[in-house]
Amino acid sequence: MTLQLIIVLILVGGWLFGRLASRIGLPGVLGMTLWGVFIGTLWRDSIPSELWNLAPFLKSLALIVILLRAGLGINLSSLKKVGAVAVRMAFLPAMFEASALTLLFHFFLGFNWSIAALAATLLSAVSPAAVVPSMLTLKEDGYGKDKDVPTMMLAGASLDNVTVITMFMMFLGLAKGENLNILRTVLLIPWSLLLGILPGALLGMFLVWFFQRFYEKIRATEKVLLLLGISVLLVQVGDLMNTAALLGIMTIGFVLLAKAERVAAELSRKLGKLWVFSEIVLFVLIGMSVQLNVALKAGPTALLLITGGLIARSLGVLLATAGSGLNRKEKMFSIIAYLPKATVQAALGAVPLQAGIKGGELILAYAVVAIIFTAPLGLIGIRQGGPKLLHIDLKKESEWEDNMLDTE
Repeated sequence: MTLQLIIVLILVGGWLFGRLASRIGLPGVLGMTLWGVFIGTLWRDSIPSELWNLAPFLKSLALIVILLRAGLGINLSSLKKVGAVAVRMAFLPAMFEASALTLLFHFFLGFNWSIAALAATLLSAVSPAAVVPSMLTLKEDGYGKDKDVPTMMLAGASLDNVTVITMFMMFLGLAKGENLNILRTVLLIPWSLLLGILPGALLGMFLVWFFQRFYEKIRATEKVLLLLGISVLLVQVGDLMNTAALLGIMTIGFVLLAKAERVAAELSRKLGKLWVFSEIVLFVLIGMSVQLNVALKAGPTALLLITGGLIARSLGVLLATAGSGLNRKEKMFSIIAYLPKATVQAALGAVPLQAGIKGGELILAYAVVAIIFTAPLGLIGIRQGGPKLLHIDLKKESEWEDNMLDTE
């Protein structure tokens, strides 16, 4: 199979299955993911290696697009309203789930403590690829506007990943027998956050000045290309320095919205169109990374352990939202919104196996099962539960939406 043919299959098949899923009342991205699973299962051995080499960059680019859209959709007043709860949502649910899964992996599967914690942190990351687009759609439709519930989920899910990935890398080193200073590693989390946000803020301010200075001389498409180029560079530098670069991407969008609403509206509209392409690529590639034969090796025990982790995560969500003013329906929605897993599990699931960690193949199998089980559960739950559990406000939330219309 040629690279050109597989790209055509990804784009055309992903679009078609996304539309079919939407027609029967399911999230379109679920159809795209299932199409990816089909491609990966049927033609895995014939997929050219060039695609697998390119896949990490394509997925990273798609995440950049959606996180820029997220940043461009979070205004300062909303962030002030949900900031404290969002921070709690970033840490407590993941910590509850990781702790429960560590115990389960140790006592039920016999993993030693470091490997059990490694597997637990891998499985405890929520998927920004699933949560962020869903929350943006709900925001655009006016759901949860009065208490900014979608904004809370947007910020919390992004921070959740930073925490979990940092802990995963720490336990990977411990499982490999490296001598690590655990306290120092834990303290790297806020340092990673700061070094991710600060460059994003500085780049955002530069782009505010540049886009306003040359607004009439640069087309909207050119602005988007420059924004994407800078964002990709920021992610590359962040990967080298182990900082929360994706959080910096959101910060760029946030600064642009706060300081240059007209430019932000224009960029958001263009990125919304680009997301049509990026969404298909991202979710089909995630589906292609799923290996059903590996998942079958995990057996029903995987479902039981993952369910136990989700129960613990739900308790963490309830604790994080305590005193937030959310009612029971909104708290229920918050639990549902934090269910789907896909991005981190697809990207890092094979890392323990490649590192030669004992039980690495079983950890990969659990990661695959987590995607297959939680992604549909969470996506369908958000799609069906959002309109039923969140209050809808059809009024425009700010002048930003008026600017959006003016630029069309």
